[in-house]
Amino acid sequence: MLIENPQIDTLDWAILLELQADASLAIHEVGERVGLSHNACWRRIKRLEESGVIARRVALLDPEKVGLGTTVFVAIRTQRHDPQWLDAFSRAVAGIDEIAECHRMAGDVDYLLKLSVRDIAHYDRIYRKLIAAVPDLADVSSSFSMERMKASTALPRPA
Repeated sequence: MLIENPQIDTLDWAILLELQADASLAIHEVGERVGLSHNACWRRIKRLEESGVIARRVALLDPEKVGLGTTVFVAIRTQRHDPQWLDAFSRAVAGIDEIAECHRMAGDVDYLLKLSVRDIAHYDRIYRKLIAAVPDLADVSSSFSMERMKASTALPRPA
């Protein structure tokens, strides 16, 4: 049951910040860090999960250590925006595991993809797979990250 527009107070944010830093913490540890009893902390976490604020808990891997140390950003422009094209594009993107993120953009670029690959040759295979699966791509422009200067999955508390 998803709660619409859940109220997130200061204690909820303290819990969320702890879990974003380390989702493997035991509930009693989270509670100790934010000043709540085990049961009160458990109820808040449960509410945050049920409301969809906590979407899921995952393990974050080091891309270098798993052999996917090259990050590629791909800007895509297309002349087609009809439902059939969008469906083909969505299926193609969903079927390529190396695509970590896909965003529909405002501005000059229609879609921006973030990929994790081994090297340029690996990216080229993904590029060819995408081009074969999706017709009418007007422009595909790739940029390779030279250095990851900041990487975080944590969302800040809104000001």
